[in-house]
Amino acid sequence: MSRLRRDPRSERSRHRVEGAARPRFDLAAAPSGLHGRARRDPRAEFRLAQVPGTARLRLDRTQRVAALDLAPAARAPEPQAGPRLVAIPEPAFLVAAVPDAPGGRLTPHDRQLLGAARLLADAGGGAVLVLAGAPADELARAGADRVLALPVTGYDPEARAMALQAVLAGLDIRHVLLPESPEGGDLARRLAALTGEPLFAGAESLTARAVTRPAAGRRTEQRMVPPRLLTLAADAAAAHAGTLHEALEVAFAFPPLPPGAILSADDVPADPSRVPLAEADFVVSAGNGITDFASFHDLVEALHATPGASRVVCDAGLMPRAAQVGASGTVLEARCYFALGIAGAPQHLQGVARCEHVVAVNTDLHAAMIERAGLAVVADAQKVMPALLSLLAEKAADAETHDAGAGESEAEAVDA
Repeated sequence: MSRLRRDPRSERSRHRVEGAARPRFDLAAAPSGLHGRARRDPRAEFRLAQVPGTARLRLDRTQRVAALDLAPAARAPEPQAGPRLVAIPEPAFLVAAVPDAPGGRLTPHDRQLLGAARLLADAGGGAVLVLAGAPADELARAGADRVLALPVTGYDPEARAMALQAVLAGLDIRHVLLPESPEGGDLARRLAALTGEPLFAGAESLTARAVTRPAAGRRTEQRMVPPRLLTLAADAAAAHAGTLHEALEVAFAFPPLPPGAILSADDVPADPSRVPLAEADFVVSAGNGITDFASFHDLVEALHATPGASRVVCDAGLMPRAAQVGASGTVLEARCYFALGIAGAPQHLQGVARCEHVVAVNTDLHAAMIERAGLAVVADAQKVMPALLSLLAEKAADAETHDAGAGESEAEAVDA
């Protein structure tokens, strides 16, 4: 056993008062080395709590601990250790993960993909190679040991598939994981056609020894050893957490890629006000604490967001029923959810459970939405909205001034 055994005789001898005819013990003396808490003396506490100069007995209980100095010494806060850095200098093999990473940032599905790759790599002394362009610190926290950016810009799935084929041919890669998403699924099928590798699509569970997916209308289950090429469904694996990895850049000479059939492709942004809530990326919702809906709609337009509402607002006819957020309305998968004056009923919280970031404004500090939010503002939403509109207007004016100054500088340089 690791716990020290008490010695009552030695403890008794430490408290004994020397020089007395009869054995006497001072129980309020300093404690022994085995115990760090002093023994209370109720009589001494009572005497110290008495208020002098009064006819009736009065006690001041606030001075008890301070006068006796029995309060435990305040311990200095222990420095929190950061995540442990894991380095794999010579991996036995590589597990490649190809996340979508829209806009250079990892989505929750991408983090789950890297967690599954981490699971396969740790089973045999391998390393995770991420084939995407994203910040190195974000990839390190997500579990990436190596990073290699593909030399493809914009939307060109044919060129990306050929670049991946070159990586598979030039590096020792045991598994390639892609998300079962519109872009990831299309890229996986193109890669399977180029390499001739069998594709295990839509895996819903993954371990180091087996991968499974439903079949025949979910009446049966297909199971096999993890193949070289597979796609992972959403929520099929847990994201990596705990350790920090190196995310070292890998030098690789890509062969010249022949031009594909796609000459140019541009992303046409949709009107946020017309995007369905289930597909929206940024949602701003109004609750029972909003009365100025003109300012609310101005704020939604200034933030380029999709408008939403709570059930109370929709029942009152202040917002259309299609804008209702919650279990009885629309369950969101937005990147950011901004709740204005919403207390947070259980059905509403179910509708925002999949949102990556939640920002809430409410006057009640103990509201459920405040507790759910990653960033909370305890204030009146009616006052917060004009302040945000004013701040956004200032930012827009500064941006226009900067652009105008840059344009004049370019014109002067041309004239010179």
